[in-house]
Amino acid sequence: MKYALALALAASFSAVTPLQAQVVGRAVDLDLGLGVELGPSYPGADDGAESPWLILRNRAASDGQGFSVSPSFGLKGKREASDGDLLDGLEPIDRSVEVGLRLGYGLGPLAAYVTARRGFGGHEGVTGAVGLRYRTELSPEMTLWSGVQAAYGNARFNNTYFGITDVEASASGLPAYAPGAGFNEAAITFEARYALSDSTALLGEVRYGKLIGDAADSPVVAETYQPSLRLGVVRRFSFGF
Repeated sequence: MKYALALALAASFSAVTPLQAQVVGRAVDLDLGLGVELGPSYPGADDGAESPWLILRNRAASDGQGFSVSPSFGLKGKREASDGDLLDGLEPIDRSVEVGLRLGYGLGPLAAYVTARRGFGGHEGVTGAVGLRYRTELSPEMTLWSGVQAAYGNARFNNTYFGITDVEASASGLPAYAPGAGFNEAAITFEARYALSDSTALLGEVRYGKLIGDAADSPVVAETYQPSLRLGVVRRFSFGF
């Protein structure tokens, strides 16, 4: 039970989208909820896997104007040999909790952002993303966001998920591979929020990513295209200080 609780708390910081909590003035305005995610079983996999989606969203980061600075958290799932044929002979990778910052700037319906997070656990590298999002208000209940994003990692991060050591090469039959630092994925994103009431809403996300750079050339990558889908329900909570 303690192990399951720890996993649930860690998962609440997950990531196809980093989770954030930002203090605006003396209030925190959050969407909290639960859903399901369907995405690649590991970075570069050619098949999908279902997993729970525990949602923690900072609404000010999506709708705010001007500059903003907020914490950014992420979770990378574990990778095991059973996740794909190309992983036979490779060392397993534990789950990683990521902690960092998000810098944003909003101007009307357009928002730009940069995130940077340091990993603990399965990887000890630095990762993050740069992106643009455009907000469309279709009705008082329905809001859409469309965006583009480029994810990056330093050499330590990219080597964890896309590299092959000499020892692993001998065990797996794959060639040794040492990717460098740089952008590893480009993606287009579509998000929707439908308000059922002032405090409850449905969330949906579609992300269509493609591995690029050294990551795309890795021998552990079975498929460079990495689509994912998320569906969930959230409730709005405001906390004053």
